[in-house]
Amino acid sequence: MIITRTPLRISFFGGGTDYPVWYREHGGAVLSTTIDKCCYITCRRLPPFFEYHSRISYSKVENVNRNSAIEHPSVRGCLQFLGIDEGVEIHHVADLPARTGLGTSSAFTVGFLLGLYALREQMRNKHALALDAIHVEQEVVKEAVGSQDQISAAYGGFNRINFNMNGELEVKQVITSADRLAALQQHCALFFTGFSRTASEIAKEQIKVTPQRKRELEAMGQMVDEAEAIVSNPNRSLDEFGQLLHESWQIKRTLTQNITNNSLDEIYAAGRSAGALGGKLLGAGGGGFMLFFVAPERRKELRMRLKNLLCVPFSFSNRGSQVIVNEPDEVYEKSLTAERSEVYAQQPADPHGN
Repeated sequence: MIITRTPLRISFFGGGTDYPVWYREHGGAVLSTTIDKCCYITCRRLPPFFEYHSRISYSKVENVNRNSAIEHPSVRGCLQFLGIDEGVEIHHVADLPARTGLGTSSAFTVGFLLGLYALREQMRNKHALALDAIHVEQEVVKEAVGSQDQISAAYGGFNRINFNMNGELEVKQVITSADRLAALQQHCALFFTGFSRTASEIAKEQIKVTPQRKRELEAMGQMVDEAEAIVSNPNRSLDEFGQLLHESWQIKRTLTQNITNNSLDEIYAAGRSAGALGGKLLGAGGGGFMLFFVAPERRKELRMRLKNLLCVPFSFSNRGSQVIVNEPDEVYEKSLTAERSEVYAQQPADPHGN
């Protein structure tokens, strides 16, 4: 029995430059942090006494007779990537819902891979784990995703992530005081605007138009340098960070017509009118969480202005994906699996599903 805990993330600057189609030609960088909201994945070898081969429980439950029949793309892709044919039981729960712009799908992939490695009694360092997750999502499952979320989930912390043209990825912890990060955190407010369309569908459109958005993406990439300089220098006002978020959002919202809509624009305008200096919609767009940068003394005013939206408190976190429970399974004879198949094949189907 393995249980992993993997953090969700907030990406501040540079989103869009982490797609391989961009950074392999131009390079890229993002500034992001993991938060104290996580996804938890339990995995074990399924004892050979059930009618099904594997069981996967998330927002739905799948009981399948072979792993290749699993519908959940990440579960199927990770098992395929590691060549796991044996029966497994997987349960997924999270602190916040999926499709909300917090990197939930990549956190799932990272946490699941870590669990499978632990099940095999194998260690995997943070960098290798992140690269494995990127490979599964981009090459095995063929999702239209970038490369930042997997790295944030594996490493944890407040980082600058560089994407080099040769494909290499660098993770550099932002050097600043704990007090400075605490002050930045106190200026951040997270509001849930409603569920997004599948991020991958929005990302497909963005990837398609990336070659025509060179000027915008270059500007967004340069803002990573500026934002890092603001956070690192205690003599600079954090208000500059909020103003830079506003500038970045004004650019991001023009990348494709699917990133924002009238409702989201109204929420952002309302937040600004209530004292927020800047903000952004997290993730690919279309819905999900909106981050605002607001002075602590004006936070109450912002919450009153957006009282119809759920405000989710959070803290920055340094923890990356971790195994938090590792209990050895009982080992069963492999012949039991064949016996199980024979026994269940001889039994008539129960019309009541019992």
